[in-house]
Amino acid sequence: MNPAYIEHPLPPVFDENSRVLILGTMPSPKSREYGFYYSHPRNRFWRILAELYSSPLPETNQEKTALLLRHGIALWDVLKSCRIRGADDGSIRDPVPNDIDGLLKKTGIRNVFTTGSKAASLYRRLCLPKTGLAAFALPSTSPANCRRYTYEMLLDAYRVLLDHTK
Repeated sequence: MNPAYIEHPLPPVFDENSRVLILGTMPSPKSREYGFYYSHPRNRFWRILAELYSSPLPETNQEKTALLLRHGIALWDVLKSCRIRGADDGSIRDPVPNDIDGLLKKTGIRNVFTTGSKAASLYRRLCLPKTGLAAFALPSTSPANCRRYTYEMLLDAYRVLLDHTK
């Protein structure tokens, strides 16, 4: 199967109170289908954030947005477009970055985090030269990463967000 050309369909989630930016690589097919980030039913992202911030698990896109903004978190992806096979970050070809620098200039964001090693490497290569702001790599919450990182390991790794958010 050849990698499909995908244009990022989702706007960034942020407001004037955002202090932290979390970046993935590109929305998965499930996320594109549901119209929101980390929407695969087995992705652990929303469970992790809900537990970290002692919030109910958000179900709707509006509840997810509210959880993020309530805690000063902006959410987007490194890539504006690329060729990719399904949700396989390892298959990414011809990456074009989103305007991360432009987003940072509109906000008070001072800390950038990436979800997964591919997002981290793409950010370093494509965005860091413009932003000048290093990103802290967090492990991927993807179901494909379940064997490598238990839920407890992810929760522990993501606790760093608490030091930078409200």
